[in-house]
Amino acid sequence: MTKFFLTLHVLAAILAVGPVTVAASMFPAALRRAQADPRDVSALASLRLLQRICSVYAFVGIAVPLTGLVTAQSLGVLGSAWLIASIILTMAAAVVLIVLVLPRQEAALAAVAGAGQGGEGAGGQLAEGAGTVAVGERTSSQLAMYTGIFNLLWATVTVLMIIRPGSTTGA
Repeated sequence: MTKFFLTLHVLAAILAVGPVTVAASMFPAALRRAQADPRDVSALASLRLLQRICSVYAFVGIAVPLTGLVTAQSLGVLGSAWLIASIILTMAAAVVLIVLVLPRQEAALAAVAGAGQGGEGAGGQLAEGAGTVAVGERTSSQLAMYTGIFNLLWATVTVLMIIRPGSTTGA
């Protein structure tokens, strides 16, 4: 049963986290293109698609830690330091995605769509909890930075999952 859970966990990681990392990484460049010409229908469509991929797969990504916990329990490694570190890094990645990346993507998309329809454009804002996310010239740079942090966190978790300090695989 352990191999089944491990297979589900790896598949969930590849199929859920992979698309988010790629789409989120592509979003800042697509945003710069759309900001350069707000009336460019294909640039706006690209932004919508990338944001939709990030939102949907972020939700699907819940399967990764769930299957990971089941796998860890079946392997008897729930108290291992490498697993605890992976759990903390996974939670940090989720926070970066949910609090920093997705709201800025939504705000940027709304601002560019508004500019394309003659709205206020780069001055757009979107409510984010108690504050707002302002969309401006630095938004694509901020998104690139936050996405890089998200990707770095997931890369670190992946390395920890492969190396597993103290494992019996000889690594």
